[in-house]
Amino acid sequence: MTMKCILVEGPRRMRIEARAIPVPGAGEVRVRVRFAGICGSDLHIYHGDHPYVRFPRVIGHEFAGVIDATGPGIAESRIGERVAVSPVISCGDCASCRAGRPNVCLNLKVVGVHVEGGFAEYCCVRADLAHPVPDGVDDRAAATVEPFSIAANMLSRTGVLAQDAALVYGAGPIGMTVVQAFKGVHRVAPLVVADRLEERLARARESGADLTVNVAQEALPEVLAREGIAPSLIIDAACHPAILKEALEIAAPAGRIGLMGFNAAPSAVSQQVMNRKELTLCASRLNNRKFPEVIGWMADGRIDPARFISHTFPFTQVQDAFDLLESAPVSCSKILLDFTAA
Repeated sequence: MTMKCILVEGPRRMRIEARAIPVPGAGEVRVRVRFAGICGSDLHIYHGDHPYVRFPRVIGHEFAGVIDATGPGIAESRIGERVAVSPVISCGDCASCRAGRPNVCLNLKVVGVHVEGGFAEYCCVRADLAHPVPDGVDDRAAATVEPFSIAANMLSRTGVLAQDAALVYGAGPIGMTVVQAFKGVHRVAPLVVADRLEERLARARESGADLTVNVAQEALPEVLAREGIAPSLIIDAACHPAILKEALEIAAPAGRIGLMGFNAAPSAVSQQVMNRKELTLCASRLNNRKFPEVIGWMADGRIDPARFISHTFPFTQVQDAFDLLESAPVSCSKILLDFTAA
């Protein structure tokens, strides 16, 4: 028996390949993939500028499906269970894992990066990474648990207070998960969203942003001063090196700033400003066991994945999906690949 998978052979070389259907090993389950999301990091892999990938690689770390087989040590009763798969593979033994931070495990591996991923009809994963999804959460929504878990992890690092005035830099896909979490889960007000693209700001307003600022047309510090808003919680989901310097200047005293990006370029940090205001900088990577929490958000209707998903392509049209994401990123939020019709 064979399956089809999406294989990146090297930079800008991607194809659909037939492979034997994998057999789950000890402690594993096999997931029949239904939907998978395309992430910006998948584009980096495709272009060959992802630092951790070794080619060839079946990519994909945002996916959901149904368990159709179990390996030794895993109860067969899990067969038929709808699941969303966390891509974070930790060792459980290093100092980070023992400190309760498996997402920064010293021996970290990520599904679809270090090991074969979910852009395939079937994928075997460690059983504890496959999180049950209730009937009220549909298959497409289940495939977005991973990106929403990034927002959940970031806000768990900064904390969210009832009195917070929040600012999100960037209304791209990850910024929009933060916006939904702020408004649907934490009920933050006011929530300001800054971006250079009006189309993205429109999506932010549709998701509940109280104020949007097009920074290509207005200076953000001036708008905030005019509105009398001093952000106590700032999330940088745009990740331009210049943002941190501005964020330090406009943050309220005792404010927190969350950093979500992997830009290698240095940012300017004034120790004087940091200390004068006693600001807190928080970095966030992947998710630290946030899947059950996010699945709960979806089940309770506190976030709306349908608002986050912009396009769905049959997985056989993956090249078209990548081309759209690259050529018209403003029109895209989350693009899903559909494996159900194969």
